[in-house]
Amino acid sequence: MSDSESDSESSSSSSIEQLKSHPVLDWYSKLNSRRVDIVGDYAGNELFLVEGDSVLLNAFSDQHLDFDPGFQLLHATYAVEHFLRGLIARRCNFHIAFFDDHSELCVPHSASDASREKYLLARTAIIRHLSVNLKLVHPDTELHSFPSVRSKAFANYLETTDIYFIMCHDGASSSALRKRNILAKHLNALEDEDHEALENELRTKTTFRLLISWFVERGYNAALVNGLEWLDTKIITTVLENIRRGQRHEWPESQRFSEVSDRDKGKMTYDQAALAQIKSPTDQPFTERELLTILTLSQFAVRNGTLHEYGSALLGHAALLSELPIAERRLRHITLPDSARGFLLKFTELSRSIMNSQAWSTDMSDRSALCDVADLVDGRLFAACLKDGQSGSNTRYQALLEGLGRLCGTDINSVASNGKVSGESDDEPPSPTSEENKKAYAVLPFSNSVFDTHLSPVHLAIDKSGEISSATSAHIFREVSHWHNSNRPIDSKAREEHSARSVKQQFFARRRNQWFMAEMMAYAGSLTNAVGRSLEPEIVTTGPKAKITAPQAPEKKADNVKPKAAPKGNKKGGGKKAIMEEIAATKKAKDETNSEKVFQGWRTTLSSLEKEGTPPAKYQRAKLHLATLNTDFKLAILEAEVRLYMLHVLLGMWLKHCREDTEEEGLPLAALIFDNVKSFSKIRGTVTKTICSHLATTIKALELPPLEIPVPDGDRPIHFTFALSNTQTADLSIPLPPKQFQLLHCGPYFERSMDSAPDHRVPFEPDGWQRKVLDEIDAKRSLLVIAPTSAGKTFISFYAMKQVLESTDEDILVYVAPTKALVNQIAAEVQARFTKSYKYPGKSVWGIHTRDYRINNPTGCQILVTVPHILQIMLLAPSNANSWSRRVKWIIFDEVHCIGQADDGLIWEQLLLLAPCPIIALSATIGNPQEFNDWLVSTQKAIGNELVMVAHPHRYSDLRKFVYTPPTSFKFEGLPDSRAFGRLGLDGIRGFHFIHPVACLVNRARGMPDDLSLEARDCQMLWESMVKHQTPNFKVDKSLDPAQALPAVVKKSDIIKWETSLKTLLRQWLADNESPFDKVISELSAPLRDVEAKTQAVQTANKNGHSSKHSKKHVETTLPLLIELHKQDALPGIIFNYDRGLCEEMCRHLSTQLEEAETAWKESSPKWKAKLENWEAWKKAVAKAGKRGPPKISKKKATGGDDEALSKADLMMDSANTETSPWASFNPDDPVEGFHFADHKKMTQDELNRYFKELIRRDVETWLLNALRRGIGVHHAGMNRKYRQVVEMLFRKGYLRVVVATGTLALGINMPCKTVIFSGDSVFLSALNYRQAAGRAGRRGFDNLGNVVFHGVSMSKVHRLISSRLPDLNGHFPITTTLVLRLFTLLNESKESPFAVRSINALLSQPRLYLGGEESKMTVLHHLRFSIEYLRRQFLLDSEGAPLNFAGCVSHLYFTENSSFAFHALLKDGYFHNLCAEVDKKQTEVLETLMITMAHLFGRQHCRQADEEFVEEIIKKSPSVVFLPPIPEKAAVILREHNSSTLDIFTAYVRTFVEQHISYTDDTLPLTQIKIGGDSLPKSALNLPRRTPTKVRSSFVALSGHDDNFKSIHDLCETSRSGVFLEEAVVPYVGLYPEESEMPLNAYLYDFFMHGDVKALAKANRIRSGDVWFVLNDFSMVLATIVTSLSNFMKLTPESDLDFTDVRGEGDEEEERKEDTFLPTEDSGYETASTASGIVGKNQLGPGIKQELAVRNVKKSKKVAESWDDDADEELEIENAEKERKRKMKKAEETGEKPAWEEGAGLLNVLKAFKLLREEFDMKFRAMWA
Repeated sequence: MSDSESDSESSSSSSIEQLKSHPVLDWYSKLNSRRVDIVGDYAGNELFLVEGDSVLLNAFSDQHLDFDPGFQLLHATYAVEHFLRGLIARRCNFHIAFFDDHSELCVPHSASDASREKYLLARTAIIRHLSVNLKLVHPDTELHSFPSVRSKAFANYLETTDIYFIMCHDGASSSALRKRNILAKHLNALEDEDHEALENELRTKTTFRLLISWFVERGYNAALVNGLEWLDTKIITTVLENIRRGQRHEWPESQRFSEVSDRDKGKMTYDQAALAQIKSPTDQPFTERELLTILTLSQFAVRNGTLHEYGSALLGHAALLSELPIAERRLRHITLPDSARGFLLKFTELSRSIMNSQAWSTDMSDRSALCDVADLVDGRLFAACLKDGQSGSNTRYQALLEGLGRLCGTDINSVASNGKVSGESDDEPPSPTSEENKKAYAVLPFSNSVFDTHLSPVHLAIDKSGEISSATSAHIFREVSHWHNSNRPIDSKAREEHSARSVKQQFFARRRNQWFMAEMMAYAGSLTNAVGRSLEPEIVTTGPKAKITAPQAPEKKADNVKPKAAPKGNKKGGGKKAIMEEIAATKKAKDETNSEKVFQGWRTTLSSLEKEGTPPAKYQRAKLHLATLNTDFKLAILEAEVRLYMLHVLLGMWLKHCREDTEEEGLPLAALIFDNVKSFSKIRGTVTKTICSHLATTIKALELPPLEIPVPDGDRPIHFTFALSNTQTADLSIPLPPKQFQLLHCGPYFERSMDSAPDHRVPFEPDGWQRKVLDEIDAKRSLLVIAPTSAGKTFISFYAMKQVLESTDEDILVYVAPTKALVNQIAAEVQARFTKSYKYPGKSVWGIHTRDYRINNPTGCQILVTVPHILQIMLLAPSNANSWSRRVKWIIFDEVHCIGQADDGLIWEQLLLLAPCPIIALSATIGNPQEFNDWLVSTQKAIGNELVMVAHPHRYSDLRKFVYTPPTSFKFEGLPDSRAFGRLGLDGIRGFHFIHPVACLVNRARGMPDDLSLEARDCQMLWESMVKHQTPNFKVDKSLDPAQALPAVVKKSDIIKWETSLKTLLRQWLADNESPFDKVISELSAPLRDVEAKTQAVQTANKNGHSSKHSKKHVETTLPLLIELHKQDALPGIIFNYDRGLCEEMCRHLSTQLEEAETAWKESSPKWKAKLENWEAWKKAVAKAGKRGPPKISKKKATGGDDEALSKADLMMDSANTETSPWASFNPDDPVEGFHFADHKKMTQDELNRYFKELIRRDVETWLLNALRRGIGVHHAGMNRKYRQVVEMLFRKGYLRVVVATGTLALGINMPCKTVIFSGDSVFLSALNYRQAAGRAGRRGFDNLGNVVFHGVSMSKVHRLISSRLPDLNGHFPITTTLVLRLFTLLNESKESPFAVRSINALLSQPRLYLGGEESKMTVLHHLRFSIEYLRRQFLLDSEGAPLNFAGCVSHLYFTENSSFAFHALLKDGYFHNLCAEVDKKQTEVLETLMITMAHLFGRQHCRQADEEFVEEIIKKSPSVVFLPPIPEKAAVILREHNSSTLDIFTAYVRTFVEQHISYTDDTLPLTQIKIGGDSLPKSALNLPRRTPTKVRSSFVALSGHDDNFKSIHDLCETSRSGVFLEEAVVPYVGLYPEESEMPLNAYLYDFFMHGDVKALAKANRIRSGDVWFVLNDFSMVLATIVTSLSNFMKLTPESDLDFTDVRGEGDEEEERKEDTFLPTEDSGYETASTASGIVGKNQLGPGIKQELAVRNVKKSKKVAESWDDDADEELEIENAEKERKRKMKKAEETGEKPAWEEGAGLLNVLKAFKLLREEFDMKFRAMWA
């Protein structure tokens, strides 16, 4: 080795080590990440930035791409467009950015120097292609090029463009070699790689991660391009969260690729005058590709008037590119000689330089040349033209040659190739299966009367020989048949054990049902109606009587009406009249007596009110007294006077403001006076003349708007002296014009009815839209109701429920809710609203059915409240098809926008299609309501229902938004005693900054969302600003002046009309850059600019601090925020954070802060010390008193604040007192006033103690109990069920005033609060979740105004949340293979019941939300037919659609699709039988192997960090297994075979669909829609070494030599031609890992099974601590389902009697076992009609499975032939088919081996092994949470 070589290697090694040690790699390995759906869960319609070179690297790394040596530039372009189209098709909104100094990043690290130039040319050509052609079809998708991320141009772009996040690559290699090295932890093997390639990889990786860090520290998240999955309408990828903004990473000079950027900055020039000389000699002008080819060749390929032979070949190749159909460009590979490669490399360098020059783009635009440089070079075509000089010699070639001659100033002679290209070869021998003579795929016979109707358009060849199972499968199927058909007697001992267990189960089920009922009644007691009052149950009766009860309400008004005197002189009936007169006189006397009692009570109340210390206390007590007037009689007599007293108190406070000249400060109080005066217009009772006079005086004195005063009825003196009786000389007027005062201060108090009118159907006056809903329900029409939170949707459900209850005792309504919390609440509301008696036992008004628990028999109740999964199981249960399912009359889908979720959205969509009755779909947040409505209309129409959409866009109460900035210093010394009175909102409060909604419209491109709502003062401020900044060209019409636009007394409906007009004008200004829109935004956002400046200053100051500490600053500063809310009486409040762990941390931190401050106060407070002394004295006195009982103490001593010790005389006096001493309940450990947020007035201590007792028994952690005592709770899905329920009840009752929650409280939960706080940012804080959560504030009937506060959320994110439109709902492909199997089970086992037939017809009528038209329907039908074919080939269906063999087990695992089919393959083909045969001898070994196998199939999660530094830093230092070891080879062999069979089936699906339904060629680029090539084969191309065009694979991918043979399902789905629906997610297969997976699988399940270490799961496996319980519980449920299914199938006890809706994970089971320990041993007194039916009968809901040998179909071969074959010679075909079948059977027998298990014992061994695996896994699971 020479010294230079040694030095070079040493330098390279040094550079590699330097790159490996770069700090950004370590930083990146520790970065938090989540895999989310960036469309539905994250971005929605938000604009994000795609880093262009990341997409190029992703495309150039495609294993299908032949770039070296084939140089398939068009294929590379297709790969880029295919990716971008995937984003656009899923409604993503993005821009693309390329950075000049990143140009090298697109080159795969393994590329050679020669290839490098090809990739760089491809980069330049693709950028040029997209910049010209993309805007023509997708103008909103902008493409930008910048010098670097640090350039001024990019800084300006970021400033003017509001991007949400960046999508980029992280540089991780996906090569198989590096993956194997990493998985094996052989880091030393990396040294064997080429040093240069390794250095390039490290450089690329480091630069990408520096790019990510650059964006992260500026507040942007990053979503990864590599590892991205297309999952139906979802885009699942890794999102890196920006929680480490504190660290800044510098860009080393060595990483800037300065050498490249110098060459790529556009400094290269060319002879523009020469370019101008190039003219086409024909009518067809030269395209950009042709011009570039001519110009490049002229610079190096022409010598002395002669074009080099390589140049001639290249010119011929260029001529063919425009004429040759793309399908005919699938050419054999020909190896080029070195000289030709050198020529091509030179052409590549020069053409790239020309395109990079600044003048090229301008020149091409001036010439209007067609931009086709994306197809500049085809390496295979060039080699073919070089091999045969005649190829390409056509008229276009001559035109190009002439153009070249004009440029060179001479006639050009071309030298034809001599054809002697060395190394000619075809290294891709054609596969016989890919050529035209390939035998067509034949499907197995299938005929079913219901499905045949839909499948009739699908015409396929039939394989009449049938499918013959392998010898192993035949053994297993015989065993299956044996178990299923066996009637052997069950062991008597086992029967006794099972009987005893069944009795025990029924006992606990009955007790559990009673206990839950008791809980539910308590829960119901905490609920309130729309006006904040407790719900009163209504007795419902069935039949005509129900209609008679409605008009009873008006009769009560008779109490207040004087009976008319009977006319005199009418003797007829005189006795009757006398009786009536006597009755009337008696009633009058009684009323007078009762009236006096009421007045006496009021006088007493007035006396106590006047003793209250402060006017606010008087007002509040008077308000409470008003609420006690709970009869029409009391209200008629006293309501007006009580309201006048409240007004009197307010006026007294206003008088004080006027005397002190602080009217401005008292304007909120004046607004409350306005509201009080206005309230008199709605009084139902008598308003006397005196009261009316006082009201008129008030309006006049304060110069209020001309409010309506009731007509006086009689008169009587009031019982107090009115405040304005003696103030004639004082000036009490409000210092604002009446209209301005209303708009700025009275908006929350405006009359809010919208076309309301009385309606006998409901106990309130519904608005117009609500009456429309009632009419549609009465007409039994389906409904889609879209209305914001607090608009009044709740009544809809209960009106429909009441109808069902009143109709018969048999009708059913199902209420589907997305969360268990909402299920509980709805059931409790039904409990609180309705009661009904039934003739027969077993019936109930309502029932709950979730996987966690049941209350009442789900098939015996009339209102079933459940979750989507359970309803689907019930609807698909054959046993229900002829009974329960037919009785369902309504299904209500609450929060129906959940159809868009990645997790369960598919179930929602399937349910909407399966619904057997009219539906009511409710939502507040649908981004594309009309499109969603159109789809629902078509689905309902298919089953004979009409659907109507009712949309109401207005909230009942307004929301006011604020940003909170915490104080720089804070010392907590206790909560203040006094609270603000009469103030709404948080304006002017320290730290709170008002956000005008229009101020958030900072991004014009985003436009204005339809649901951007403005309250009255927002409209006033906007109007003032628009008037101020109007110009002659942009005027504000005078009709918008509130003086003209609004009446004297403003109502909410008036504001809505005004708001609409203002927003219409504002939209016009927003759309015009010349308008004063920016000035309006600037003025309205002025208060926020200081906030942004302060926030940036704080962030800058924290740059050098620890990033994680800074990221949780919102946790530390929550207490000062809550203190300010407490001062303003703006609690209760809910704090939303979407991280379970942070929610708990925030609660714990708040509780600790309060506790520590309290401790400090106690240590320094004399008052506290004196109180303890008094308490000690009392205890001594009690002890001394002995049997005389505890001494009593007067209220005076207990509450008067006297610090003196109690004397003996005091104690004796208190002993004589009959009142209980407050010292008896005093506990020095209880939170002290001022150091908790709890409102003890709302609950008695006994009630609290009962709740705490229940929680203590359930081992709820002490800190959570302490937090509850201080009025703070936590709510998320991971908390104990009872604890969550207690938190909800205590919050509703008003005791808890602060709850920290995730999104569990955002979906429809009735938890009314005054303020919602968004604390901290999150990936899940999206436009959708923001609207859902914010809607909890200001709920109807509780608050006139809701506050929304942003804390720890950047201003850019705040702007985005408020100004973003809701994301569109996208659907899913609902016809999954599992669903098809379950439908056949339903159809077969229900004997083709009408319900089953109807369900199938409905499902197949409109199968997908975003597909439309006949062609799409045909796609689905073909897909369905091949799903059936798959089930047939897997021996799960027979030829008539009857389920076979293990169909039940697969159906029960429906929630794991597609893993269930991989599991079935291993079960069917004997893998589990062989493995488990030695479970008794090698139990540990068998279970470990079984666990590895299961971890490969279920709960699959991908690791992001597939890099050696992560292995080095984390894995090697941890005992954990992080990357899942390979699946056992025997299992791999079976799965490969299964996947290969599945691949054949779905390849045939694409082929047959293309042949039957697609007539157009696949010659258009997917994104830009540019057509490639000509339509017919030119003569000059006849000698090309063409291969057969592909039918299934895309013609663009085929350019790289690929045929219609596919390596994997992923290969098929990614590279299929256009026009065919094929989603990888719905193909029944699981990709083998590691050979079919780009990213390593996380070994978290296997690692937990081996070690049981939860901390390791969080640290090494990166499973978030809040998610650990859920992922383990999900896997436990899989094991439970398998064990239960096999036991049930084999008719073994005890599992066989279990209903599959009862199957749960061990986490849920353990929680129920704990709950059972708390059940009372005696009846609780809440026995219901259905408590005895807690355990349903065998198979009541689970599908029954028809079990037969798979070969049963053969016996019916003749019948099959008759139904499928119309040929005349069918007997011969039957004979041939029988011969083929026998041949297959013989082959299967010859290749089969004797099973390793004992005949008949195989399934028992499998069941035993899975039971053992389940027991061991669950044991560790239980231990983890013990």
